[in-house]
Amino acid sequence: MKQGIHPTYYTDAKVTCASCGTTWTTGSTKQEIRVEICSNCHPFFSGEQARIIDIEGQVDRFYKKLQVRQTFVEEKKSRAESKISPKRPIAELELTARPVAALEKAGITEVGQFLAKLGEGEASVLAIEGFGRKSLIDIKKKLRALGYELPETTETPAA
Repeated sequence: MKQGIHPTYYTDAKVTCASCGTTWTTGSTKQEIRVEICSNCHPFFSGEQARIIDIEGQVDRFYKKLQVRQTFVEEKKSRAESKISPKRPIAELELTARPVAALEKAGITEVGQFLAKLGEGEASVLAIEGFGRKSLIDIKKKLRALGYELPETTETPAA
């Protein structure tokens, strides 16, 4: 080792934190060291890391996104349930005017009422004035496409 080229080493160098004021001694080539942040006040070591994230609003944004997603899922579920609701009006099934008018004249305005009438048998539905075989086939196709479960009928009326 060459003489005179190395700095002086202080074994009792004083380190001071500028933010919290904590002091400790260590070995260094400088007699006094000032640091901006130390392990006592750094958020990672002190456990206040969550507070910093909260201050930046990341947690709030995450909860807001979570709430929006939850609302979307609930709305989607309610829309799916309303599609197969027995309270759904027959007029919403996009049938032609004649079968809708015939069903309304017979007092059937909701899908649930039609399904109850269909449960009695196809003959009871076909007995409605102005409601024919083609209309029955069309409404059954629409209801199946929307996800309704039609009552099983064993009888097949002669047309």
